[in-house]
Amino acid sequence: MRINIAIDGPSAAGKSTIAKKCAKLLGYSHLDTGAMYRCVAYKAKKEGIDWNDEEKLAEMIKNMKIDFDKNGNVYLDHEDVSQKIRTNDISMGASSVSRHLKVRECLVELQQQIAKNKGYILDGRDIGTVVLKDAELKIYLVASASARAERRIKEYIEKGIDFDRDEIIKDIERRDYQDMHREHSPLKKAEDAIEIDSSDLTIDEVVSKIKNELDRLGVVYD
Repeated sequence: MRINIAIDGPSAAGKSTIAKKCAKLLGYSHLDTGAMYRCVAYKAKKEGIDWNDEEKLAEMIKNMKIDFDKNGNVYLDHEDVSQKIRTNDISMGASSVSRHLKVRECLVELQQQIAKNKGYILDGRDIGTVVLKDAELKIYLVASASARAERRIKEYIEKGIDFDRDEIIKDIERRDYQDMHREHSPLKKAEDAIEIDSSDLTIDEVVSKIKNELDRLGVVYD
């Protein structure tokens, strides 16, 4: 039995890392929806389009091509932007563009089309509540702001990205507020989602908890 898995949660909670691990475990495909919004923000910035201009953003998306390879690299219009879309600035930009209904409609439709044949793990902020309401397993992954800041700092150090520790914490808190209070598809826990607090858990410990839920559902995996 192949299912779809939705993993939602705030910025830097570890959603993509956990989704990739689970996808490898199950032999499923991972669709990083957050990266799609980052691509919109990145391209808009390159083209001088205001992140608040909903009409121009929606028009721009019609001519965008977003691809993922088996290693999780992200391609925007055939350019590898895997690192370029992971900056603090683009993170805030993704939160800004995701507030617009027309932007969300375009990307949600694409995500639903991709996942309709099952065997997908999607992570984001509205997967279980909007994109895949019928997902057989929904996880709501949370972590404290300080724990998430330390993870982001580690990521930036590994990738050689400059950072300001205090600014990272402030940006995480600002993004949490913005994501939870946006008008369209705000970040929230689906009623049937299982909440996992990863603040003091390792990646493997989180995956183990998800494996327990997969066993409960009778999902077969290697």
